[in-house]
Amino acid sequence: MVTAIVIPIICLYFYWLTRKEMKEQDVKWLNAGDVRHEAVIIGEVKSIMEERQRFYYHRYIFVQTLKLQTASKLSTAKMITPIKKNIKTDSFTIGDVIRVYGSWEGSTFLFSYYERQNGQGAEQ
Repeated sequence: MVTAIVIPIICLYFYWLTRKEMKEQDVKWLNAGDVRHEAVIIGEVKSIMEERQRFYYHRYIFVQTLKLQTASKLSTAKMITPIKKNIKTDSFTIGDVIRVYGSWEGSTFLFSYYERQNGQGAEQ
């Protein structure tokens, strides 16, 4: 008799915990591409690496890693975009001069917004 009552309660409890965790992960996944604009880097794109990564079970993110040649050094910049149904990713080409807005995380610069520059330094 006790088993008939306790087992369904345990199953419902774990179902509730799983649903709660999935909702929290969905919010983190949607906010993965949001970066505070604390710093700015201007540089020329030297290399581009794009990959799709698993974020949480059936949620994926698109990571674009750029090597930017600034005035003083070669920096690594990353743009993270949650993959949704109708997503359009930004395309970069080697040789573009861009200005990226974001924040530093260790030696990697995370950014979510950028502007293309023409040869004279003015915005396009």
